Amino acid sequence: MWSATSWPVNLRTGSLVLRPIRHRDKAAWTALRQRNASWLAPWEASNPDPEGFLPTYHQMVRSLTSQARAGVALPFLITEQQPGSRDARLVGQLTVSGITWGSAMTATLGYWVDAERAGRGIAPTAVALATDYCFRDLGLHRMEINIRPENRASLRVVEKLHFRDEGLRPRFLHIAGQWADHRSFALTAEDVPRGLLGPWLESRGPH
Repeated sequence: MWSATSWPVNLRTGSLVLRPIRHRDKAAWTALRQRNASWLAPWEASNPDPEGFLPTYHQMVRSLTSQARAGVALPFLITEQQPGSRDARLVGQLTVSGITWGSAMTATLGYWVDAERAGRGIAPTAVALATDYCFRDLGLHRMEINIRPENRASLRVVEKLHFRDEGLRPRFLHIAGQWADHRSFALTAEDVPRGLLGPWLESRGPH
């Protein structure tokens, strides 16, 4: 369950570390986003208000940090840090949002990864690590991921982790300037009694 000590938290497996997003990450985050602009553009959330705008980096961090302290979000950066090194390479972002307690005990997860590091198991490992934390440490019951049907890279992530396809949500989110359909995938804690991370790493074998 959530408590005052639940955030901030760092999650690690091997060289992959999920850590809270911070204001001082702006330069590295902005550089990574700019380098991946064309890679991410088709899947980017947009504001349906013609006169609206998206938050600045610092507005985003303030909002996400406030939500984390309130127990309704977990805003992580995905980093790679080799053992013995103090330097960590920023390779993406993962946010658990819409955390609902009470009788639902559910959340939604979203992520993106640097195109240069795609296809190396980073996204499924990060998703598995975060989902296990939510199920085992926070006691959540259900994790949901919503993906554009055209986003083959993200579809491979939920396929590798055996998320259940719960069907199409027409015009679910405003993406890249229009209301876009999404496929909804989910797991409950009962679906993964051994957790996600262990079986996923075992399936990859030595690497």
